[in-house]
Amino acid sequence: MDSQISQSSKIVRFQDGVLQEIVDEIVSEHPLTIHLNGEEFATLVCSPENIMELTIGFLASEGFIRRSDEIKNIQIDESKGFAYVDLYIKSETPSHEFHSKRFIGSCCGKSRQFYFHNDARTAKTSTSKTTLTPQQCISFMEQLQKSSVTFQETGGVHNAALFSADELIVRRTDIGRHNALDKLFGYCIEKHIPVRDKVIAFSGRISSEVLLKAAKIGVGIILSKSAPTNLAIKLANDLNITAVGFIRGNSFNVYSHPERIISKKTS
Repeated sequence: MDSQISQSSKIVRFQDGVLQEIVDEIVSEHPLTIHLNGEEFATLVCSPENIMELTIGFLASEGFIRRSDEIKNIQIDESKGFAYVDLYIKSETPSHEFHSKRFIGSCCGKSRQFYFHNDARTAKTSTSKTTLTPQQCISFMEQLQKSSVTFQETGGVHNAALFSADELIVRRTDIGRHNALDKLFGYCIEKHIPVRDKVIAFSGRISSEVLLKAAKIGVGIILSKSAPTNLAIKLANDLNITAVGFIRGNSFNVYSHPERIISKKTS
């Protein structure tokens, strides 16, 4: 697997009435096949960096691990795009039908009819007590965008970052929005970083799948420069997650659990 997240390529650009040949940066796209306990489990299409974190985060979001010490062995073959993982406890790999079959349950009187089975097993209701000021929401999004060099060069990736209430902890990039979040998750598992009091800033739309990824990671606040879907808002209300969208300039919208966004911090 090529380790470069982007590559230079000759293209023809039309600008100001003129066609001209230029060199542009094109984002790289590679397959990663994960073998779990000796069996082929899943193939992801991803950006070729932080592959270890992506593998760990993906397995955690699918409910196979919770901690790094549950992994007996992990090997990454970047040249061929394979990850080989052995777990100490070998559970049966759920079928595709299990992952895609709808699940209807209830919690606190609310029907969770939109979950898939694996989401119902792994998504967490947030217990976060973290609060942010409006200025922090805007600042975190600005930091995410300014640090996203690959996006500025290619326009072809998603970016996600994990913040404490005070500072940026880690930022990850990938062509897949889910992959960027899984890389954050894998980083936290590898580094033993508690996530309940953390915040995710995300470059893309808050879909129901993105909201569920945030719930699986365990954060209580997700920030985005884009809009959420109606289903994402329903899930955010159900899972006690604060979803903040359209963070642009000096304005934003709070779509769920606005009690975590406060006018100012008290000493």
